[in-house]
Amino acid sequence: MKGSSAAIKERGRQGRSLILAIETSCDETSAAVVEDGAIVRSNVVSSQIDVHERFGGVVPEIASRKHVESITRIMEQAIEKSGYRMKDLDAIAVTQGPGLVGALLVGIVAAKTLALALDIPLIGTHHIAGHIYANRLQQELSYPAMALVVSGGHTELVLMRSEGRFEVIGRTRDDAAGEAYDKVARALKLPYPGGPHIDKLAAEADEAVALPRAWLEADSYDFSFSGLKSAVLSAINQARMKGQTLDERSLARGFQESVIDVLVTKALRAVKQYEAKELLLCGGVAANRGLREVLTASCEAEGVRLCIPPHTLCTDNAAMIGAAAYLKQKRGLYSDLDMKADPGLSLEKWSVE
Repeated sequence: MKGSSAAIKERGRQGRSLILAIETSCDETSAAVVEDGAIVRSNVVSSQIDVHERFGGVVPEIASRKHVESITRIMEQAIEKSGYRMKDLDAIAVTQGPGLVGALLVGIVAAKTLALALDIPLIGTHHIAGHIYANRLQQELSYPAMALVVSGGHTELVLMRSEGRFEVIGRTRDDAAGEAYDKVARALKLPYPGGPHIDKLAAEADEAVALPRAWLEADSYDFSFSGLKSAVLSAINQARMKGQTLDERSLARGFQESVIDVLVTKALRAVKQYEAKELLLCGGVAANRGLREVLTASCEAEGVRLCIPPHTLCTDNAAMIGAAAYLKQKRGLYSDLDMKADPGLSLEKWSVE
């Protein structure tokens, strides 16, 4: 889809790009207006945490229905708060994948409808590219860059040799870090999502329960947290069988220290090996206070430039989708109106180069 010549000419006259971005990959319904891929004019997020909390995790069918209920209202709010009007928009961006297929479809149908009605281009956008380029909403990025992506469904190290060019050099082989946090929190009978509660308990502990680190092969940048999760569950079960009182704070600290140790060590090793100019922290778990503190101190000690988005841009939001979509828009790389939701969308194939 090339978009109308009138819209492209108007963008050229105004000297700026204005994208309405939509994010519905999981349990947040979000819309944002982003200017030139770097300036957030509005970013409206509606969370479903209270709906899914009683189930201990996201229920896909419920998530999709909630998106349907709120997507129109959220888009209208994003436009209103931006100070612009629908006719000012130059393109519509939407998360194409990865994510829950039903949830993705809600956003995609809304985006297609609006793009068609306004006769402006559509940009299918990669969710993880969004998390990475949330950092671009904070500052200019330098290349080559290394991205440490840590979220509920993804734990990856992504090398970017140049803008918009993604190469995954390490990924989780089983549970992502965020999944491990949720499963450990569930075992400790903590509310969903578990990450913030584990982080809070860990900060209150005076000592840490010793737990294993899964380093895998000596030269591997992959991650594995399934064994760590099992070790935590084993410690809980053994204490219960013996009738002992388990210090949940010390266990939480031991778990978190193990996760952080592996993440930080591998990320810094990757930065050095690939001679990256900076390290980008991305994803929902990037809001974790313990991870932010250790990574910041480690990067300072090693002389590595670190970029971390504010908490509001770590969790799923549409502003990050607008930032990533700009990579495609400024190169004229638009999506067709027959674009489909792709839960397994490849980050590397989505690259602009």
